[in-house]
Amino acid sequence: MPELRNDGPVFILDLGGDENRFSPEWITAVHGHLDAVVDHPGPAALVTTAHGKFFSNGLDLDWLGAHPDELLPYVERVQDLLARVLSLPVPTVAAVNGHAFGAGTMLALAHDYRFMRADRGYFCLPEVDINIPFTPGMAALIQGKLTPAAAIASMTTGHRFSAPEARDLGLVDDVAELDQLIATADARVRPLAGKDRTTLAAIKTTMFASALAALRDTQPAPATA
Repeated sequence: MPELRNDGPVFILDLGGDENRFSPEWITAVHGHLDAVVDHPGPAALVTTAHGKFFSNGLDLDWLGAHPDELLPYVERVQDLLARVLSLPVPTVAAVNGHAFGAGTMLALAHDYRFMRADRGYFCLPEVDINIPFTPGMAALIQGKLTPAAAIASMTTGHRFSAPEARDLGLVDDVAELDQLIATADARVRPLAGKDRTTLAAIKTTMFASALAALRDTQPAPATA
């Protein structure tokens, strides 16, 4: 399960050491840790990472298979988490230690910055190959963070991007060796930890207004004739 630690103003959210799928319990745990970061009275910044083979393998399809009647509430919770990270009132960076697939990739994209392990791991949106279309909210998040060319290349191909490929396409800001990944991420956000939260939240909310609105609207589209 996710754990939180801090080094001064920089909080490190470790998503876990397994596939780190978005189970209901996992989502609840992540929100609790985000509460701790936001409630911290002094300067704060967030580094999100994991340990092991995966950053996050995305939706918990096994749980969904066992709870098909919970699909819409589950998607609402996933999108609420993505929206929260996207608009978090502190500087954020994803230190992608391994594979990021599907909603795990979207979680990384919701951060202000992304750094990826140089030698291993894929950055992938496999929805086109597993026949799960993007929701409007998820599509809006991805398109709000990427250039049109990068969005087409990642959303319509299912390609598994290596770290250098992800950097060259603009999916991540840069790459680093595993033993320097957290330090690299820390160096990006530590100088920003003292930014005024009210102002930063207002800027992010304005920048990503369309994506946030789409993520928070999980009602099914009306049927057409």
